[in-house]
Amino acid sequence: MAKKKASGKAGGEIKLQPLGDRLVVERAESESVTAGGIVLPDSAKDKPARGVVISVGDGRLLDDGSRAPFQVKEGDLVLFTSYAGEEFKVGDRELLLMREEDVLAVIG
Repeated sequence: MAKKKASGKAGGEIKLQPLGDRLVVERAESESVTAGGIVLPDSAKDKPARGVVISVGDGRLLDDGSRAPFQVKEGDLVLFTSYAGEEFKVGDRELLLMREEDVLAVIG
């Protein structure tokens, strides 16, 4: 079981342990300047569909009662659909809770 500690508002730490086949991802920052050199305001930026895996659950429960191992691990940079997961905040960090099936690829 992978437990990840994230700092909360009051400076304390919060343990994040996703269940089953879920994982917690922190979105990567979106580009603020286009290839043509135009600076984008925050309201015009698309939400990035990539991020870093913060923690993973135990794996998907199989019919025989065993757990399928995750194909991603903590620290992986992943690509996912733009509507994947549920957004939530821990302190000032915006995180996503999603299923492993929402991950499209591991980058690098």
